[in-house]
Amino acid sequence: MIVLAIESATESVGVSLASSDGVLASVEISRGRRHAESIVPCVQFVCERAEVELAEVGAIAVDVGPGLFTGMRVGIATAKSLSMALGIPMVPMTSLEVLAIGESTTDDIIVPVVDARKSEVFWAMYRRSDHGVELLHQPTVGSVDDLISDLMARDQPAVCIGDGAQRYREDITAGFTCVIGDVRHPSAAVLAVEGVRRAVREETVDERLVEPVYLRQPDAQINWSTRQVRS
Repeated sequence: MIVLAIESATESVGVSLASSDGVLASVEISRGRRHAESIVPCVQFVCERAEVELAEVGAIAVDVGPGLFTGMRVGIATAKSLSMALGIPMVPMTSLEVLAIGESTTDDIIVPVVDARKSEVFWAMYRRSDHGVELLHQPTVGSVDDLISDLMARDQPAVCIGDGAQRYREDITAGFTCVIGDVRHPSAAVLAVEGVRRAVREETVDERLVEPVYLRQPDAQINWSTRQVRS
């Protein structure tokens, strides 16, 4: 089984190919949110490097968010288009889940934190399990203070990772004793390897069932709602 993974929920764009033997080829690019210009060339690049034809791919793994609205939609649209064209299923995963899987060697609570802008963050809580990671706290959006309150309520050793943890490092560590990990963005390679595991277990879905995970309204919808209220 070969899986093509597309990661575009944050500022970093990543594409990776993996099989049961591990990662075959992977590329990650930060180009100032030029996700639409980067994804297709990245797909072509990893296929060429791995000497794999698209027809050999058995499933498409994709990060469905939460994260940057435009980046998420571009990545999901590309992944769904490939899935439909190739007639193969998809493996959707959240950005928070991908971050947690990449940090799953620790026995502490894993807290992926993604910068949501507007002084907010997306977060969830996981712990390592025999099958990867187990979700302890549903994906949430809120202020850093809300995150700290959740950490204090659980009162267990924690590792916070992601660009949100990096950006608000001082606030988080001032309010709660925890480790801030080095990982900033979800990894396309992690997404691909986990995609292979799930595809082998037939934990896949039809492309029509894959939807973005926003957790809050897109900015354009928020602005339009605000304009209607003012009117």
